[in-house]
Parts: sequence; C-alpha cells; structure tokens
Amino acid sequence: MTSAALRADNAVTSTYAALSRTVRDAGLLHRTHSYYLWTLGVLTAALGGVVTGFVLLGDSWFQLLMAGALGLILTQFAFVAHEASHRQVFESGPRNDRVGRLLANGVVGISYSWWMTKHTRHHANPNKVGKDPDIANDTIVFTEDGAREHRGFLALITRFQGWLFFPLLTLEGLNLHATSIRSLFSGPPSTLRARIQELTIITLRLAAYLTAVFWVLPLGMAFAFVGVQMAVFGVYMGASFAPNHKGMTIVPANSKLDFLSKQVLTSRNIRGGWFMSILMGGLNFQIEHHLFPSMPRPHLARAREIVKEHCLHLGLPYTETSLARSYVIVVNYLNRVGLAARDPFDCPMFHQLRKQ
Repeated sequence: MTSAALRADNAVTSTYAALSRTVRDAGLLHRTHSYYLWTLGVLTAALGGVVTGFVLLGDSWFQLLMAGALGLILTQFAFVAHEASHRQVFESGPRNDRVGRLLANGVVGISYSWWMTKHTRHHANPNKVGKDPDIANDTIVFTEDGAREHRGFLALITRFQGWLFFPLLTLEGLNLHATSIRSLFSGPPSTLRARIQELTIITLRLAAYLTAVFWVLPLGMAFAFVGVQMAVFGVYMGASFAPNHKGMTIVPANSKLDFLSKQVLTSRNIRGGWFMSILMGGLNFQIEHHLFPSMPRPHLARAREIVKEHCLHLGLPYTETSLARSYVIVVNYLNRVGLAARDPFDCPMFHQLRKQ
C-alpha cells in the first residue's frame, strides 16, 4: 500500500472512531431490557395461542393457518436469538448465550453454535469472496465464477435462479435445520460436550413437535402442516436476510477495505420505520447493525440518522431502499449472475445471426 493510500485508510479509520464515540455518547449502546422482555412476552403469548388453536381445531384443514402462524412466530424467535448472539439483549455474554441457545435450540430447532460461527464470519467479511459463508456456492450462487462451476441440474437452476429465488426459499427452512444439525456431528474434541448438549435439546424439541403433529392430525394433514410451517419459516427468514447484502458490492478475495467502508458499501437498509423494524427483526437497519453489532434494536433508528450524516460528510455511498425495490434488485442481480452458467451459444442473438 502506498503512503498516500495508507494515509487515506487511516483517515477513514479515524472517522469511524469518531462515529463510534458519537454513538456511544448518545447512549445508543445501552441495553434495553424492557424492550426484549416485552418482545419475548408477546412472542410467548402468540406461541401459546397457536398451540391452543392447534389443540382446539383438531382434525381440520384450518390447521394450515396455525402452521403458517407458527412459521412466522418461530422466525421472530430466531430474530431475538440472532440479537442475543450479538450481545444486544444483556450486558453479560454468558447470559446472552444462554438465552440464545434456549431460543435457537429449544424453540426454533437450529444449532446456536453453528449460527454463531457462520454469522461471525459473515460480519467479519461481508460479501467478500472466499470469506463470507453467505455468498459461498450453494443451490443459489452469488458470483459469476460460482455460476460457471455448476453443472447439470444445478446449472439449469442457476440460469434462472433469480426467478426461482422465492420458490426455492420454501425449502430454506428444511435446509437450515438439516445443515445446523449436520454441523453438530463434527468439530474439535473440545466442543464435544457442548455439541452433544445442543444435539440433545434439538432432538427432544423435534421429537415433541413431530409427535404432537402426527398424534393429533391424520397422516396427510400432518405432513401438510409440517410442510407449510417449514415453507413459511424458510421464506420469512430468507426474505428478511436477503435484502441486506444481495446485489451490493462483492469484495474480491485479495482486496482490503477499512472497517467503515467494508460494512457500509456491502450493506443495504430497508425503509419502513418501526413496522419494518418489527417485521424484519431490526435487519432493516443493516448498515448500523454491521457497524455496531451489539446495538439493541430500539436504538438502530436513531443511529441511522447519525451514520447517514457521517457517510454523507465522507462522500461514502449509503444505500437505502424500499422492501419491494430490494427484492427487485436481488432477483435482477441473481439472474445477471446466472447468465454465466448459460451456454455462450445459447442466446437469441447467436441463433438469429446463424440464420442470416
């Protein structure tokens, strides 16, 4: 790095330190215990309502409404588990972890340790090739190089992955559960006890859930209930996390960015005020969340004003859009990446030129 570039990098780094002091002095890093107690109380009551409705409805196809509601409620619990993993709920790290494990393992049914490991890597290097697990090759790919690696049926999906994105999210709930459980079967010996504990809780939770569903409902209706619940959970989770980074700057593997630029340039906020903050679990303030991961959800709106003004002063692009517009951006981006998986001769212009 040249001396001029180094000075510029240090300048931006020092402005983040100033921004951090401003945010801290405004009290925006203070915990908001009452907010999370209220949120967990409402969610617990809602979960109790679904369980009551499930018991009272019995053998009825209206149970699918209960399944959909359960998918929504479990996603909201997952949001709070995510916030606990970032130390947003309590000052104490161990207390946050205990609540996070309870919610992730015992309520949602997803490994807390797997999520922590994966999500920590994402926050350290958002949208960076080879570093961010959220853009690693999977059924959906986020880079052209990744698209070229797919063959056969996966390549066919990749070609139209933008249009297939939301339909594929109906399977994301199942994928999250399966991947997180699979992760618990491997790891260093030092984590064996913790992994066994997690696996035990998740297994008991899954057994209780499936036993209740298949005991109360006829076989076909029981499968439909589980399918609807998992589909709603997968779509809600994916539709909440995807707008935040997909279609934003992809950072090459060999690039180096200062912390402020790295987090702001790769993140996108979603407009919508307090309602959107509840709907998306605070993920609508993605820029502020990445700059200050331990900031409680209720303070993110105020932090947005400070961060946006700071970025404007620096000339640093601050991206913010509507939820609907973000989905259009994501779908168009995925289709654009998917073009790399298509046969270079499989294009209308090529065939038109051949006929001349």
